Amino acid sequence: MSTPVIRITGLGKSYQTAAGLFPALKAVEMSITAGEFVAVMGPSGSGKSTFMNILGCLDKATTGQYELDGRSVAELSRDELAILRNRTIGFVFQGFNLLQRMTLLENVALPLVYSGLDHAERQRRAAEMLHKVGLTDKADSLPSQISGGQQQRVAIARALVNRPRLLLADEPTGNLDSRTGDEIMALFDALNQEGITIVLVTHEPDIAQHAKRQVRFHDGHLVSDQLTPHEVAA
Repeated sequence: MSTPVIRITGLGKSYQTAAGLFPALKAVEMSITAGEFVAVMGPSGSGKSTFMNILGCLDKATTGQYELDGRSVAELSRDELAILRNRTIGFVFQGFNLLQRMTLLENVALPLVYSGLDHAERQRRAAEMLHKVGLTDKADSLPSQISGGQQQRVAIARALVNRPRLLLADEPTGNLDSRTGDEIMALFDALNQEGITIVLVTHEPDIAQHAKRQVRFHDGHLVSDQLTPHEVAA
């Protein structure tokens, strides 16, 4: 059996507040294998955002272990973590986080700056990713000149440009209307069919239905972990 992309064991995270120590996550256990599409759900304050920040190596657990591709994240140096975030993980956020003074092509190419690739290869890779999300004809446009849905497509292209094994998406349709949100989710479906592992935070049940597996947090605990109905039927 192959090593999981993600293995979480006894994961806990606490924050110091004025009222004392606040446990945001409590003894979470989970494994995610290559090619899975997992929706992370739960009410505000449930711990799901903290969990995603730890998965993305943007925050560190207080207790327990997080292994990514078989390596303990806690044992990695700051430089090794930066390389991991850049090459293994792609991030897509609710706010598109595009640089407004850069063209779409330049935005997509940005993560490749420290890759060691020359300028021509970075441009080629970025153009390839824009083509993948259907925006080849917008390469020279600025973010302000395209729609919100198109901006999210650019953000997805940027997340994919380093060919990550794992894509983390935090409410990627939160700023979009329902029709545009459906288009973005169809793109996620296609990426998952290509073999990319996706973990997506959402509070919308219809968005979560696109995932093959749904996990739910409540008060810092992982309270539910199950296949979506269409996967059970399959």
